[in-house]
Amino acid sequence: MVALVDSHCHLNMIKRARTREGLAQVLANAAEAGVVHMLCVSVDLESYPEVQRIAHDHPQVSASVGVHPNHREGRDPSVAELVELAADSQVVAIGETGLDYYRSEGDLEWQRDRFRRHIRAARECGKPVIVHMRDATEDTLSILAEEKVDEVGGVLHCFTGDWETAQRVLDLGMYLSYSGIVTFRNAQAIAEAARHTPLERLLVETDAPYLTPMPHRGKGNEPRYVRRVAEYLAELKEMSLEALAQVTRDNFFRLFSGARRDDPKPLDSAVSPDRGAA
Repeated sequence: MVALVDSHCHLNMIKRARTREGLAQVLANAAEAGVVHMLCVSVDLESYPEVQRIAHDHPQVSASVGVHPNHREGRDPSVAELVELAADSQVVAIGETGLDYYRSEGDLEWQRDRFRRHIRAARECGKPVIVHMRDATEDTLSILAEEKVDEVGGVLHCFTGDWETAQRVLDLGMYLSYSGIVTFRNAQAIAEAARHTPLERLLVETDAPYLTPMPHRGKGNEPRYVRRVAEYLAELKEMSLEALAQVTRDNFFRLFSGARRDDPKPLDSAVSPDRGAA
């Protein structure tokens, strides 16, 4: 049996899931595809209560709390506020945070300052950090090192860099999560990075409602499509889907240790963590 975890999605932002009936259908679709757990990731504090509610109402969903680097309007939390919100039993991580120089212009010190606050909050509450990075590799990696992210751990979500960049992220003790982008025809460098990423640091995600994987492009993304991402990575790693699902599932619950685990027993023929590493 394939049992997958979608390590990064935005259930509250999926159009059909904005009603309770629609959300129930999205969760049912995920279950049918073998998805046993989802991490619903916060992007701002205004919508965080809905993220929190979904996680409390559904045991197969965990939550994070944080503010996306492109979110300029609304509340900009202090370290203390993030720590207080993260005390919720369903919150397993701080983020989504990070740096995004693609969509923002001008003096971006406010992004860097916010990013540092999120990492400090993660270290204070002992929960890992979820990092977004776009066109900001050097500053992102420098801040992660300066703020001692290795003391708490985290994941570079929706990784779109090459293997050289991946190695630098791994050297910080971080995990790498791959989304539907890895299945795109023009994503050869990302696929190569994924092929070399050690199994013990690998996660899969949808980033739903964004980045629907091939061959489903054009449809709205949702957690059920994490199976296609996992299938593609299993092909790259030359391993079975069941084994890759188990490894990424185990990695998720190791990193996000506060998440409720209720999934099938590990396969007797589980792949060793070292297999598939560069």
